[in-house]
Amino acid sequence: MISEGELNAEILRVTLKIHTEYPELSKFIEEMPVTIPNVDRPEINISILSDYLDSLNSLIFHYKEGIIQ
Repeated sequence: MISEGELNAEILRVTLKIHTEYPELSKFIEEMPVTIPNVDRPEINISILSDYLDSLNSLIFHYKEGIIQ
């Protein structure tokens, strides 16, 4: 199982990739529910981090497929 630190490192890597290779997608990152929690102190755990990483990778995939323009 992947650790929280490894997930955070991978999230950082993918986020930097989006900002450098696909800067037009940066606006979508800010709108993701994980980046705009609806509570004052959201609980962040491995499951939430994994879902966030999946959503970042999905964003890139859908952009490459032409689904997001």
